[in-house]
Amino acid sequence: MAKWTPTKGAQLRYEVQLRKVAKAVASIVEAHTDGATIRNPEGMRRQLEAYSDALGPWASRLVDKLLRDVSTSNMRTWQQQSSAISKELKSVLAESQVGQVARMLHTAQVDLIKSLPTDAAVRAQTLAQSAATGGRRASEVAADLLRTEEVTLSRATLIARTEIAKANSAIVQARAQYVGATHYYWRTAEDAEVRETHADLDGEIFAFDNPPEIEGEGRHGPGEIWNCRCYAEPIIPGDPGSDNAE
Repeated sequence: MAKWTPTKGAQLRYEVQLRKVAKAVASIVEAHTDGATIRNPEGMRRQLEAYSDALGPWASRLVDKLLRDVSTSNMRTWQQQSSAISKELKSVLAESQVGQVARMLHTAQVDLIKSLPTDAAVRAQTLAQSAATGGRRASEVAADLLRTEEVTLSRATLIARTEIAKANSAIVQARAQYVGATHYYWRTAEDAEVRETHADLDGEIFAFDNPPEIEGEGRHGPGEIWNCRCYAEPIIPGDPGSDNAE
């Protein structure tokens, strides 16, 4: 059975690029840090905001590449899995609805990348302020400021993994609904890291327009929440292979 997931290579490439941003952000913060204080908070903030603005064109190209990779990978799965879909319809599927979905994803993902520097600025200023007001010991704040790279790298990794899964989920849904597929099987990565609440959904059938309500997460489909590696396996009308749950 084909897996309706993005390639590991696409995810890794995206993650590597975002981690470069995180390291650059940490360098800016550390250059302005002296123990538990920030020597020039306004200067640090302006530099990080300028970096955020400068990231725009680069981030746009990076997200464009990501979405093309995800769309191409997903199209290969359709071609391999969907025996009931005609050759003519497959060629239409390559572009149908995906452009509109990609435009919406593009804006949100570029904004997330640009938020890495500005969020780090807010974090650093908040930490320094807690030391200045006596809310925390200076040694603790200094240690936390030195963890800027670690914290920003962690957030960059989370963005990469979450957003590529979201992009894949949206593109799968757009193409599935185009060919009249209204429902899907919820599939998990089938390993120890799968959330228990998601493991309970594995193999269950849901409508694309009516995803399940999950405790603590709200209503969402597979791959649409942080660090979720689950995916939707569309039930394609007329395709015997897609009617087989196992």
